[in-house]
Amino acid sequence: MKKFFSIHALLAVAGVAALLLIFASCKKSDNENPDIPVAGLMAFNLAPEKEGIGFTLSGNNLTNAPLTYPNYTGGYLGIYTGSRTVTAFDASTGNTITNLDHTFDQDKYYSLFLTGYGDAYKNIIVNDPLDTLSATSGKAYIRYINAIADSVSQPKVVVTDNTGDVIDENAQFTNVSGFTAVAPGSITIDVNDGSAIQTNRSITVEDKKVYTVLLIGVPGSTETDQNVQIRYIENGTLTEDANSNGVSRAVPGNIVIK
Repeated sequence: MKKFFSIHALLAVAGVAALLLIFASCKKSDNENPDIPVAGLMAFNLAPEKEGIGFTLSGNNLTNAPLTYPNYTGGYLGIYTGSRTVTAFDASTGNTITNLDHTFDQDKYYSLFLTGYGDAYKNIIVNDPLDTLSATSGKAYIRYINAIADSVSQPKVVVTDNTGDVIDENAQFTNVSGFTAVAPGSITIDVNDGSAIQTNRSITVEDKKVYTVLLIGVPGSTETDQNVQIRYIENGTLTEDANSNGVSRAVPGNIVIK
């Protein structure tokens, strides 16, 4: 499997630490150092024609380098909370592609997807409710985003584990599903509209791991790197938080697009 991007396991922690250092430089003289509200954000470039995408939050760069297609930040980055304007721009020209205002809450995880093709692009931001997933269920969890550049077709997405079909539904373009529990082991993902969108893939998932499946590409494209395909990333590993009455939390891992 081709490795597109990887990042250190403590990336999310490093992002938070950076924000704390900024605050510490202007702390009060009485040495009080209250917590700074932060959230975690993971960003993806799922727009096939956009080879270099930059993201800003209220004018501040999210990454140091553009994200190529299909690539992402490699983990959750620590960001300031509150209402922010999220902008995707073409790194080669500096031109804005799309804007979206979103409110980020403290201690929550989010995913940002740039999707689209031609002249129609969209930022999609979803909350990743990792703290609602059980670390003791003996299950893995998956979700998908349909970023296949076809606003008309609604292909059927079927996910099968060793117990049978756990997801069987039609998905319109830009749809992001909720997380679904699946049995650890081999699962099969099939995407089919009976026409130009027909692909499937088997992957192996692990207990307590959380995954996002990326359905990407351009139906009928003659460009190899734009073919309809299935990729996935690992959002993190669930652990039981002893201080939160059994509520789970996610520990981001060493993540790659596969």
